[in-house]
Amino acid sequence: MEENKVERPTMKMLPGDEVRQIMWRFAERYDIQMAIAGARQTARSVVARLVANGQRFTHEWTPEKQSLFDAFDASGMTAATLNADCGGLFEGPRNLAMSLVTYETAWVDNGAATSSFVNDLAMGPIAEMGTPEQKTKYMTLCAPGNPSGKTWRGSFALTEPLPYVGVDTGVLCGRISVAEWKDGEEPMLRVEKRGRFITNIEICDYITIALDSGDERFKGSCMVVVEATDPGKFDRGAQTKKLVHQLSNTGDPVIDVVVPASRIIGGYTIKDGVIVPNLSHSEIIAQVFSKTRVGVGVMGAASLMSAIEPVIRYQRTRFRGAVGVNEGSPRHALGLQMKEDVTQRLADVWATAEAASSLGFDISRVYDKIEAIQDEAKEKLGKGRAMLKAMKAPMDKAVQLLAEGKNPEEDEDVTVRYVYLMAIANVLCPSCKLWNTGHGADVMRQAISLMGGYGITEDCPGFLFYKWTDMQLDATYEGPEAVQRRQISETMGNPVFLAQVEAWAKECEACPAADRNGMNALAAALRLWSWTRDFAAAAKDAAGKKLGASQRHGVVFPMADALAGLMAAKSFHADVKHLALTGGEHPVVGPELESYLNTFNDLLGTIAGNVAGEAARICAEVVFGFNAADAEKQAEFCALRAKVDASLAGTKIAKDNAAKCLTTVMIPEALDYPM
Repeated sequence: MEENKVERPTMKMLPGDEVRQIMWRFAERYDIQMAIAGARQTARSVVARLVANGQRFTHEWTPEKQSLFDAFDASGMTAATLNADCGGLFEGPRNLAMSLVTYETAWVDNGAATSSFVNDLAMGPIAEMGTPEQKTKYMTLCAPGNPSGKTWRGSFALTEPLPYVGVDTGVLCGRISVAEWKDGEEPMLRVEKRGRFITNIEICDYITIALDSGDERFKGSCMVVVEATDPGKFDRGAQTKKLVHQLSNTGDPVIDVVVPASRIIGGYTIKDGVIVPNLSHSEIIAQVFSKTRVGVGVMGAASLMSAIEPVIRYQRTRFRGAVGVNEGSPRHALGLQMKEDVTQRLADVWATAEAASSLGFDISRVYDKIEAIQDEAKEKLGKGRAMLKAMKAPMDKAVQLLAEGKNPEEDEDVTVRYVYLMAIANVLCPSCKLWNTGHGADVMRQAISLMGGYGITEDCPGFLFYKWTDMQLDATYEGPEAVQRRQISETMGNPVFLAQVEAWAKECEACPAADRNGMNALAAALRLWSWTRDFAAAAKDAAGKKLGASQRHGVVFPMADALAGLMAAKSFHADVKHLALTGGEHPVVGPELESYLNTFNDLLGTIAGNVAGEAARICAEVVFGFNAADAEKQAEFCALRAKVDASLAGTKIAKDNAAKCLTTVMIPEALDYPM
């Protein structure tokens, strides 16, 4: 308790680019820094003016909204989605780069970020799984300044109009059949598709569509590229009357066109007179959605982080100008921040924003690592059942390395590195989408409530009300929360991941500040969660039903929620640790490193306490709520739960410190947007 009385230096101003470049690992990437600068300028000028001038008040796609795409082209945002040899900005993997560009745009408006982001989503099936000819053609056409004289825009149609949108990506209503097939010539295919809630449909030049066979001469499902000028019917449909994301265009198209078979993404073969796609739609979607969901999670993180400065300004200036509130008085200087409640609640928002951001950029970096080795690894592992069999040995080795305190990423065997990274990615990706947009939307409501009289007005500083409403769509976009919980529940039992959970717990305990930044609590919560997962996998409830069965959503889904929060805190800890190890060398950050670390550790303690406590509650409900545990198991659980509770020591002191920092941290006189 004495330590808490000692005045420690804390952040003098909110973290700037120098700090973020270190924490999020792009300090040496000048190309990414330039892309961020272009996106920031576009967001805080063009996008901000559209919002300020009321363009969110109409469902129609106006000329003013259309100007967004010209701004995206001019800033380099469009080129950021493309391969360098086709006019793109980046050589090699660009997941982190795209997440950072999306973050900058969503800092102002999520609908505008979606308009940019959907170009990447539409290109995803082609970029990830297309033939070389498909990649070159469409990436070149989508590059600003390409020889055609027009920058192509893309759209993406997976979901169906009935019965609901985005519920089951495995159920397809769109049909593909043979329209004409002359001897010795390429087959011509009929594509019939009714889309639902399709973004960018109003202005797209091409659309990537998921389809199932409607012809005995065509086997299985696939994805196809349809161009707006293809012969037949390309009805873009009426504009969807959305309550949110008005700076993106959305409609329900009806498509009935004829395309050459060369448009099948990934190519095809002909066997016994039947067209057989090389890739099913589910294979392509699994590859694409595993990454693009991260962008939506990053939008939620940006919305939360962008709320901190406007709320601080509102709190401090709340009473200025009132009779009796004289300049130089505490009431004039601090306003609402004279009272503890508002700063404590804002500390929760800030801590959540930091953890959400760290989680989004963590999984982005993991995908960059995977892309760098996946072709080599897949070649060695093979396909289908052979691949599943071949993965066992590298998975066993990865588990062994983790148990020995070693990093599987450093192993010379590429298959070990690959299965390790995939085990992590398969949990972190849906965790990012679930926690950042679902829990993030709940926390964003707290930020709105802290704006008092401004909260739900058109002139709410920072457009916070719009961001809160946008986040309601973000939580369902690219798969509602149940889809993310389903994936987590299916992948969280991977033995490589479970071994990593224990390794993370040990890493947290080894943190020099573990007794005050919540890392002891996070370590204890990770072990409690892991024990509870193992218990549920083996236990049966009082009715004899398996507790941890995959369809027992009342058990596995809450466990997924708990894990997602723990992963966010884990990622934030990794970023703070990296700043501590490398920040001292930076000429700007180094002299203030202690101040930054003190406040970041306070925020880390705040979020660690929150997620550890929530995980403990969920685990207790699983163990005790179904009458599934005998006395011995109950005793084991209670011992682990007691460690979590005891390890919460100091986390509320950390929150007090973070809240106090909010009363002293310097902010600019006015928001830097709209400009």
